[in-house]
Amino acid sequence: MSKIIASAGIRGAHKIYARVEKKYQELLEKHGPDQEVAFPNTGYYLPIIYGILGVKIEKLADMKQVFARATSLIPPPVKEKNHLPYLAPALDAGMATFFLQEMEEAMKYIENPDIYQLGEDVTDENLWLGAADDVIMRKRGVEFVDGTAPGFAAILGAPPTTEIAVKIALELQEKNLYVFMVADTNGRYMPDQLKEAGVQIGWPTRLVPFGKTVSAAVFAAGFATRAAMSFGGIEPGDFRKILIYNKDRIFAFGMTFGEVTDEWYANGLACVNYGFPIIADTPIPEVLPTGICTYEHVVANIPYDKMVSKAIEVRGLKVNIAKVPVPVSYGPAFEGERVRGDAIYVEAGGPKADTVVEWVTSKAMDEVEDGKIEVVGPELDELEVGTRMGMAIVVEVAGRNMQDDFEPILERQIHHLVNYAKGLMHIGQRDIAWYRFSKDAFDKGFRFKHLGSILHAKYHQEFGGICDKVQVRIYTDQDKVKPILEQARAVYHVRDERVEGMSDEEEPIYYSCTLCQSFAPSHVCVVTPERTGLCGAYSWLDCKAAFEISPTGPNQPIEKGKVIDEFRGQWEGTNKFVNQASRGAVEFYNAYSIMDNPMTSCGCFEAISALAPSCNGIMTVDRDYNGMTPCGMKFTTLAGSVGGGAVTPGFVGHSKTYVNSKKFIRAEGGVKRVVWMPKRLKEELREKFNLRAAEAGMPDLLDRIADETIGTTEEEILPFLTEKEHPALSMDSIM
Repeated sequence: MSKIIASAGIRGAHKIYARVEKKYQELLEKHGPDQEVAFPNTGYYLPIIYGILGVKIEKLADMKQVFARATSLIPPPVKEKNHLPYLAPALDAGMATFFLQEMEEAMKYIENPDIYQLGEDVTDENLWLGAADDVIMRKRGVEFVDGTAPGFAAILGAPPTTEIAVKIALELQEKNLYVFMVADTNGRYMPDQLKEAGVQIGWPTRLVPFGKTVSAAVFAAGFATRAAMSFGGIEPGDFRKILIYNKDRIFAFGMTFGEVTDEWYANGLACVNYGFPIIADTPIPEVLPTGICTYEHVVANIPYDKMVSKAIEVRGLKVNIAKVPVPVSYGPAFEGERVRGDAIYVEAGGPKADTVVEWVTSKAMDEVEDGKIEVVGPELDELEVGTRMGMAIVVEVAGRNMQDDFEPILERQIHHLVNYAKGLMHIGQRDIAWYRFSKDAFDKGFRFKHLGSILHAKYHQEFGGICDKVQVRIYTDQDKVKPILEQARAVYHVRDERVEGMSDEEEPIYYSCTLCQSFAPSHVCVVTPERTGLCGAYSWLDCKAAFEISPTGPNQPIEKGKVIDEFRGQWEGTNKFVNQASRGAVEFYNAYSIMDNPMTSCGCFEAISALAPSCNGIMTVDRDYNGMTPCGMKFTTLAGSVGGGAVTPGFVGHSKTYVNSKKFIRAEGGVKRVVWMPKRLKEELREKFNLRAAEAGMPDLLDRIADETIGTTEEEILPFLTEKEHPALSMDSIM
């Protein structure tokens, strides 16, 4: 370890301690020791402190013990003559820095609750987003599981020019990395530079401005720490496992621009504890030997056009960049980009334009000319700015291993694949798709034909196991869109009947999904025709297709074998697979029960069902609902208790659509046990839920289920359930 770096970092830790301790004393005197302390909407307290020390910070008084721990970690300033090793005490000073800054950021929320913008999006008035709440962390954490986000860059300061800032941000986005931005360089802030250049920032585009001061770096480390606890199943306080988890699984690095101050050095040392190396644009001392980080720890004086590639090299990131022949930047980072108002060149579909339909159909090999792309009707450059129109996209695929069941899977991927193009916005699927093409994309040369280029390239790259040939027709002639729409709707109807007609009893093969084991090592999802994956993204047909595409991937066929308990959903073959895939951590579970050894939960689930004992039923809450629930916990707290691959009787994670399945908690009485759901979720599920309720003999069941407008405690909803004669109250005890 460089003596210069160690000396500066330790000095920085002392400065930070003095500043934070002074602020603490001021707030203690003003608000008292019982003043509540928290980051908004997170069940992980102050996550770095909670994860590394196992200490729950809930009020100001709780911080006292952390100051004591920081005092013990920060060594005296390095003297001129000192022949002792610098590594360990310097790293300790770095970790103490994160503890102190996390308390500092929490105290900012006390002084000004609106200091940061809540949610995923920035506003014109406030560009800084502060601590990510648990809804954001879990939503974005899925991308770290499936590889669409291989890591993140924590940026301190701002490049010298707006042009360089935009170039670096764009290059990081193209590598599918998240970009977390904090602090300034000589009064310049990188988010301001990006906004000035018209670049959209916020969680949807992966360009996340955390805070104006270097202390906001704790939001990036806190995100990584929470991932280890939430998805990795690591217990709070087990600091060694959390740090190793981050080194091995959360591929992150720091990038600094401009002068590196003592406080920046202290934060850099903190990052090294996590295995996150630092790449600088200035000639600071380097730390090149390997040790804590996978490769080098600090690499300096890197030219701006080499910084991103050097950072990826030093961190050991394996980034797979799809080469798609389009004239705009392309990658998952652009999926959340919005095209609004004056930025729109042409709009197809949506509430103000005619229908857009997307249809994938399989053909015989000799009926498809691979790579053929046709635009039937006017091209984009033949339309006037502001045109609103209908459109039909027909993708014809052929392959030796292609099956009709794969068509809707390929069709559903259109949303993601075209949305990865910078300057395009896509919403919906099937016959409710909605496109917006931006003026910027048009100016760069994007045309309708490039939609075909994207689908041809990506289907070959991602579905090469089933797609040997791909041709695309894009209909912009309005007279020809309607006939395509009618053909597609007829096919949609047949598909829906085929999927809904499948049953668990008739199908001898189920599929596993172990994609989330990188975060929840003991979790094994068993996907059946009537039970989708917990994340809602994988149906039985999806898993079947995935296995065809990647026979050694996370979706493996499971012969369910001998029936052990058909009513609760337990089979000899699934038990054997679950025991093996969980490495003995889980011997068995019941797919259709919430009380008797329910399925494990990872952390990516769309919804959670939990016991409501006083009402003799269960409540169901989805991740988009932020309020309190009748079980006394918000979704984020519930998720922290249920996730990580645990079997938790009385609690189970699942997809939203599973609520409408015949197999939904069948062992406890199915949908008749549901006593509470958020109002918005009730409306989302209403149509199919009513069909399921009618089959159970209660067509008006949904109106007997309480929501947050009735109450958020069991005591508040019980009178409503009694008045409505909810069936759960007269059923056998769920306990």
